[in-house]
Amino acid sequence: MDTSDGKGATGRVLPTNDHVPGSRSSSPVTHGAPEVINVHDGLHAGPDTTIDEIEESTKGWFAYFTTRNFWIVLVLGQVLALCLTSTNTFTTLLNLEGTSIPAFQTFFNYVLLNIGYTGYTWYRYGFKRWCRLIYKDGWKYFILSFFDVEGNYFTVLAYQSTSILSAQLINFWAIVIVVAISFFFLHVRYHPTQVVGIIICIGGFGILLASDHITGSTNLGPISRSKQVKGDLFALLGATFYGLSNVAEEFLVSKRPLYEVVGQLGFWGMLINGTQAGIFDRKSFSTARWNSKVGGYLTGYTLILALFYSLAPLMFRLASAAFFNISLLTSNFWGVAIGVKVFGYSIHWMYPIAFVCIIGGLVIYFLGRKVLGEARKPWLGHNQEGGVDGVGTARRRAVNRDAIV
Repeated sequence: MDTSDGKGATGRVLPTNDHVPGSRSSSPVTHGAPEVINVHDGLHAGPDTTIDEIEESTKGWFAYFTTRNFWIVLVLGQVLALCLTSTNTFTTLLNLEGTSIPAFQTFFNYVLLNIGYTGYTWYRYGFKRWCRLIYKDGWKYFILSFFDVEGNYFTVLAYQSTSILSAQLINFWAIVIVVAISFFFLHVRYHPTQVVGIIICIGGFGILLASDHITGSTNLGPISRSKQVKGDLFALLGATFYGLSNVAEEFLVSKRPLYEVVGQLGFWGMLINGTQAGIFDRKSFSTARWNSKVGGYLTGYTLILALFYSLAPLMFRLASAAFFNISLLTSNFWGVAIGVKVFGYSIHWMYPIAFVCIIGGLVIYFLGRKVLGEARKPWLGHNQEGGVDGVGTARRRAVNRDAIV
């Protein structure tokens, strides 16, 4: 969770985490007087130079590789890829059991997020301030949740009509959406090595698709051409919504506490998803098969998806929505690795090459980046004054240079 003790880098008092510069909320909640301490990290500059000092502390093309954050985002990306692969596998297993409830399937995930994160938000803000949050900023979170719910819905629909790896082409199209929106609306400017890294990752993804086409080993049965096309279109539509939700969440989580953003996502997602399930899943819900296996698959799907939603905001802070999506390209490899045991897949010789290619692209993506990497967001101001002091943010590093993340 995001916490702040109000300590400044030179012993001055900074705003607590509950009051974020640029926030539309006019009634910050405080929890006791902020503590003033002396920090012995050598930072004596004011807020106008602190971020620059951190960026210039290590120079060179490999500056970001010397930080712990590089290894954190690299490993975190693969953890998220494994989570995504696991949820995709559970979706396929549910379909094999004859249970297809694309809207209802993700409902419990939003319920779980709402209980955990909204409950903590109430504790931090109090119920009255939470209501003011809903009144003033609820529309932003409603839009975020709508994009996310529809992304999940159409992705689950895609798995009813196509193979597990073919449906995972959502990762490619989501990259296009994320890069375009970030460039035009958030004024993100990509370094040449980032572009090269993205292209190499996409090339590795292409190798995966090529090997899938050659072997045909990922089909769960005969699929008609029309059904395959419909599944791919659903996957592309899901990817579009995912790309929109990823950029929106990166923007919001950089300016607001993590628990607030995820809590609101769970709250609005629960309402939107519940309504959609009541409308579209009534027939499929009544005809679905219900047994202990289905219960176990739904439980596993919900718990892993909740973990995915809890870790993704940290990736958005430490890196970006673009790096988040190219990291998920390896989920295709992990999908086959799991499928070997679960579905009887075989690993084509091109798969390890593709995996190495994608990991290489992820490393090249950060070549030439400074110490803070992508944690320094262009829309938060030169010194990140518009951002929140939370886990994984550049502003947290300005307040406490020795922070782990």
